[in-house]
Amino acid sequence: PGKYASVSAFAPICNPSQVPWGIKTFSAYLGDNKETWKEYDACELALKYDGPDPHILVDQGTEDKFLSTQLSTPKFAQIVSSNPKLSSTQVNLRDGYDHSYYFVSTWMEYHIKHHSKFLKQ
Repeated sequence: PGKYASVSAFAPICNPSQVPWGIKTFSAYLGDNKETWKEYDACELALKYDGPDPHILVDQGTEDKFLSTQLSTPKFAQIVSSNPKLSSTQVNLRDGYDHSYYFVSTWMEYHIKHHSKFLKQ
C-alpha cells in the first residue's frame, strides 16, 4: 500500500485464483498453495485493502468473450464498491468493445491522463 500514486488496467484478470487461466498460471509459477495465490489476486487484495487510496482505473469491454469466464471484472467492481479505502476506484464497462487492440487504443489516452493527474500532485 502507498507504493504507487495510481493504478490502471485494461481487461485484467481480476480474480485469477478462481478462473482457469489464473489457476493454470498460479500453479505453474507459485505452486499449489492457494493461500499464496491470494497475494496476487486483485479481488482478494481488495477485500482486505486498508491503505491509502490507490486511485484505480479499470476499463473492460462488454463484448469481451473472456469477460464471464476469465476476467471477473463485475466481481471486482462489487468488492471495491464495498471497501471505503477504494471508493475512488473507477471500473468502466465499455459497451460494444471486446479484448482487441482497438479497445486499448481507444481508451489509452484516458489512462495516461488518469496517471498524469496523480503524478503531478
